[in-house]
Amino acid sequence: MTGRVTVQFHEMLLLKADARGFSLLPRQPVGSLLAGRHASRLRGRGLSFEELRHYHQGDDIRSMDWKATARLRSPHVRVYTEERERPVLLIVDQRESMFFGSRRAMKSVAAAELAALAAWRALDAGDRVGGLVFNNEVIAEVRPHRSQSRVLELFHEIERLNHRLADSEPIGGEVSINASLESAVRIAKHDHLVILISDLTGADEQTQRLATQLAAHNDVLVAAIYDPLGISLSGAPGMLASDRGQIWEISDHPDFEKDFQTAFQNRLDTWREIFRRLRVPVMPVSAARPVPDQIRLLFGSRAH
Repeated sequence: MTGRVTVQFHEMLLLKADARGFSLLPRQPVGSLLAGRHASRLRGRGLSFEELRHYHQGDDIRSMDWKATARLRSPHVRVYTEERERPVLLIVDQRESMFFGSRRAMKSVAAAELAALAAWRALDAGDRVGGLVFNNEVIAEVRPHRSQSRVLELFHEIERLNHRLADSEPIGGEVSINASLESAVRIAKHDHLVILISDLTGADEQTQRLATQLAAHNDVLVAAIYDPLGISLSGAPGMLASDRGQIWEISDHPDFEKDFQTAFQNRLDTWREIFRRLRVPVMPVSAARPVPDQIRLLFGSRAH
């Protein structure tokens, strides 16, 4: 494997220049690797009520408040303004399962890059930004706040847990994806944009229940980090490949590659099913390709 094993703090700072040309509302490409065939439920910023006033010629008739009109005996409309701030909570997976990559970068590095891009974009939009960064040992919490210092604090936590993966000392603990989602449920009470950045190792029925709780009052988006080795495995017979604790011996049997791809596809189908009923978008992000290019493709403005 050649490429980036760890992410550096200054690299996340430099990604600020790439955090443009996209919105945190995904295009949701139909039929993509992980997205499934459902429409996005992300609503973007909401509207807040500002005032009730007399109807003026040219006002949208759909904004008419008929109850107030009847009560006051003159036409009245309800005026709304777009909410200018939305808390964004990034859940960044830095567990041992993320410490894998066949080319360009580890999945853990791609997750860090995506988190940095999302944080810079949200801050530039005037949103509060925070995050939960977790590995097998701990969940580091950075509460959402509209300040660059809070974003930098988040980056320091990402770098710290990312570098822990490369330590010679084994990582103990059994922090799961569900533990991070439980923390997210505690923080994101309502009207947050929650972005889970993970390879979804360990996702199960409890994951679905927690995602249901989050999606009931928040927008939820899943960025599924994957490595192309999981899609196309090649190598000399007798070589060993490790994936999420499972060891595969590369075989010269003609069905080996097909069987491996089938197993991988079954795992994708499981991920997709967990979120399908919630209509939560699942966006694929490859660790083998530059993350900013993928984000602009997945989240960029639609062509007109």
